[in-house]
Amino acid sequence: MSAYLVTGGDPSLVSRALTQLLAELAGSGDLGTEIEEYEPTGEGDEGEAKGRFDLGPVLTALSTPPWLSSHRIVVLREAGALSGAQAGELAKFVIDPVTANVLVLAAAGKTVPQALHKAVKASGGRVVDADPGRTSRAKADWLEAHLRRAPVHLDAAARRRLAEHLGEDAARLDPILEMAEATYGAGSRISPAELEPLLGAEGAAPPWELTDAIDAGDGEEAIRALRRMLGAGGRHPLQVLATLHRHVSGMLRLDGAEDVRSSDDAAAVLSMSSFPARKIMEQGRRLGHDRIVRALEVLAGADADLRGRLAWPPELVMEVAVARLAQLSRSTPRPVRRERPAGDRR
Repeated sequence: MSAYLVTGGDPSLVSRALTQLLAELAGSGDLGTEIEEYEPTGEGDEGEAKGRFDLGPVLTALSTPPWLSSHRIVVLREAGALSGAQAGELAKFVIDPVTANVLVLAAAGKTVPQALHKAVKASGGRVVDADPGRTSRAKADWLEAHLRRAPVHLDAAARRRLAEHLGEDAARLDPILEMAEATYGAGSRISPAELEPLLGAEGAAPPWELTDAIDAGDGEEAIRALRRMLGAGGRHPLQVLATLHRHVSGMLRLDGAEDVRSSDDAAAVLSMSSFPARKIMEQGRRLGHDRIVRALEVLAGADADLRGRLAWPPELVMEVAVARLAQLSRSTPRPVRRERPAGDRR
């Protein structure tokens, strides 16, 4: 028996990856392929408790041959709801199959129990990760791979505009490409001007877009990234504030640390990878101690304002705080003037 596992944090991306996988497994010409889908029980279902699988029908489907086709595809949606014991039973079928049936597991947001994940890999099955990845490089590679398979061709400028627009909302890619195909036709070459009317509202911005803009002293771009995080990103202002506090407090931890001489040293102190640690270290050195402390005071004030000290909308509180942080990055520290003792003519 073949086994497949589709995982990812975004349910819509997992759903699309599952649909593509099932189309691949069923084959365009085999209309008789049996596909049976199962998911956890819902409100009002009898038998298993709500949110749990009734595994009996699943095991029966896996262990019996299909009626009119060479194999049956058994799909378990929301496989993260499987208990450890249920995962162990399924793992036995995966490792020691009794039929040529195919098991497809889909888990969005939750991981399947480790025993089942290992069984899929050990049996030679395939794990499909629907997520674009966490790093900017991984996301760029994911986008390029999808655009190569797209029904329309975006020129270089249109690709850059699309990547900028999507931000963290990778799930919006396929609907935009489908709309472009419906509007301009399959195989069409799309320019930024032709793409723009199809984009709609901007997607969420990743946290580093906000911190990078602040560090560069670009208040306009920082506020734009903030609005995308609060709007399409769905982040609470206190979550964004926590992100900014970690960024600035990291600078304070490195400030004056004589044993921190490289990005690897900074990464060890901050318990993060060397690339973001290097950015924090370099920005802290540019700001200097006084401005780092001032930045923390700005964040402390914003925290008090968000918790009721000031009757402003939370979004406005955050915009003012972000603008002040960007201003600190732009400003040049004043040189310290030391008074000479009376009679000192040097």
